[in-house]
Amino acid sequence: MRLSVNIDHIATLREARKSYEPDPLFAAQLAELSGADGITVHLRADRRHIQDRDVSLLKEIVKTKLNVEMASTNQMVEIMASIQPHQVTLVPEKPNEVTTEGGLDVILNEAQLRQSIVRLNSHNIKVSIFVDPDLDQVKACSKIGAQAIEINTNRYATSKSKKTRSEAIKMVEDCAKLGIKLNLEVLAGHALNYKNVKPIVKIKEISELNIGHSIIARSVFVGIERAVSEMKALLEV
Repeated sequence: MRLSVNIDHIATLREARKSYEPDPLFAAQLAELSGADGITVHLRADRRHIQDRDVSLLKEIVKTKLNVEMASTNQMVEIMASIQPHQVTLVPEKPNEVTTEGGLDVILNEAQLRQSIVRLNSHNIKVSIFVDPDLDQVKACSKIGAQAIEINTNRYATSKSKKTRSEAIKMVEDCAKLGIKLNLEVLAGHALNYKNVKPIVKIKEISELNIGHSIIARSVFVGIERAVSEMKALLEV
């Protein structure tokens, strides 16, 4: 299973002082050298952490795969059409949210999302959609032409009881199996950490995990190289 490391919070620390350090580009290089199979960033409308310049420079230096999370807006689509990252993940975005709160409602926004996918694909950008583990939403992703889905693992990761955790993992697994049947690449992520990742790793239909906060938090104490390599080791079945 591949690991894409989200480095947003390196930029969060930089922007706290509006300074030039710590540098997300250096973090990306260290993550790749430590075994990361991809780098993920979220270019938000409010530019609270990652900036346009970061994405442009990351496209030049990332040797594995650059995945950019973004809202499906005309402005963001045009920015990505110019930069041309390897992959874009369409996510919902609210102005005052601390982090992404849930998956996109693909059924409700089908027409608009389809337009974004066509535009991004025309620039050879692969499109993934961040969705909650809901079979109908997965079907809608296939219907509008997405190449991949990222299943939201938040409910599983934050479950407080064995019963709800078991139900949540079953929902993720069912959606992953459906995604494969529909010729979608299946990724997963959100709230995954060193303690809860193993059950997700066991779902063979999932090819890649996007993990950020847990890795960056651990790197404060042990360094990015060790934090990434430790997570990567947990992804071995």
